[in-house]
Amino acid sequence: MGTLDKKSEQVYLWMRSYIDENKFVNNPKLPSENVISHRLSVSRETVRTALARLVEEGLVRKVKGSGTYINKEVALTKELGGNGGGIKVGLILQGQDTNANSSLIEGIRSVLLIDEVDLRIFLTDNKFANERRCLQTVIHQDFQGFIVDGVKASLLNPNLDCYKQIYQKNIPVIFYNNYYKDLNYPRVTINDRQCADRLLSLLIKAGHRHIAGIFIYDNYQSIEKFQGMAAAMKRYRVEFQDDYIKWCVSNEAHDYRFARSIEKFLKGLPRCTALVCCNYMIYCLVRQVLKEQKKRVPEDYSLVCFDYSRDDWETEGITCSIHQGFQIGQQVAMRLLKMIECKDGKEHNYSCIMPPKIYMGSSIRQIVRKSLG
Repeated sequence: MGTLDKKSEQVYLWMRSYIDENKFVNNPKLPSENVISHRLSVSRETVRTALARLVEEGLVRKVKGSGTYINKEVALTKELGGNGGGIKVGLILQGQDTNANSSLIEGIRSVLLIDEVDLRIFLTDNKFANERRCLQTVIHQDFQGFIVDGVKASLLNPNLDCYKQIYQKNIPVIFYNNYYKDLNYPRVTINDRQCADRLLSLLIKAGHRHIAGIFIYDNYQSIEKFQGMAAAMKRYRVEFQDDYIKWCVSNEAHDYRFARSIEKFLKGLPRCTALVCCNYMIYCLVRQVLKEQKKRVPEDYSLVCFDYSRDDWETEGITCSIHQGFQIGQQVAMRLLKMIECKDGKEHNYSCIMPPKIYMGSSIRQIVRKSLG
């Protein structure tokens, strides 16, 4: 059985999670290659490579002219990700940004060694229902700890009762990126407000005053980024304009059709000279729109991006905060191991706020040279 590349591995994990969640359904069918390709922002060839692994493992079967179906008999006898290590840890991912997930898992694996820790990976696709199925699947199993990226964390989560059951069982849990403020759990996050201040200061000091932003309102990280942008504009005495902010939900940020909404948004802002993208996927959609409109960066629009999750930021020339997935993975893994060893996840502060890592590319046009100081 051949080794998968990083992107194919993430698609494979996404499909394994889908299989695990749908294996009890009568005649369960996988989404089409085209749907998975658009959903995960990968090529169809990457999807086919992952599917080939599933076929080889007997987890799915292809029916000519009909599609790919889950082999229930095999799926019901397999568990996702088990490797026999002494400590059993659950990793609950959103699973939407394959680049970010790959580096995160590498960071976790650099600490939770494969021969010592049985790491089980579950993907929620950023949906409450999937998160609940994940939690209900594992809540009565023998897990020593969990690493979690929260689902739609800026909204009231309907699954807090499951987390409270885990809390009552004294099983350590640590969140990264998105967390639930109603739960008393530690977390590892980036200082997104500080990051926003640094990115906005670069735009403002270059003379930009009509700055637009695209943010995700059901994502707690994105809310922090927006608040940081608003605070930076206030600090530099730049007028904040509501019409210059475009909000979307998480699923739209991963849907190429949202590009049409971005196009309409920009057409309504003729004075806009700069655009803030709240993550890499939004950035990709913005670049798609600008390319279609034959607009240049930075000549027509200056761009900055939070959490750029690919490793080509220098080639791309984008001024951005670099996604620190590997470092976040290391931090959550080290802290979770300590919580498991001490059996006191409720007593000590294992949280960590990491400083942003900024790359200054060539995507900001200088309008005026006078610095605001």
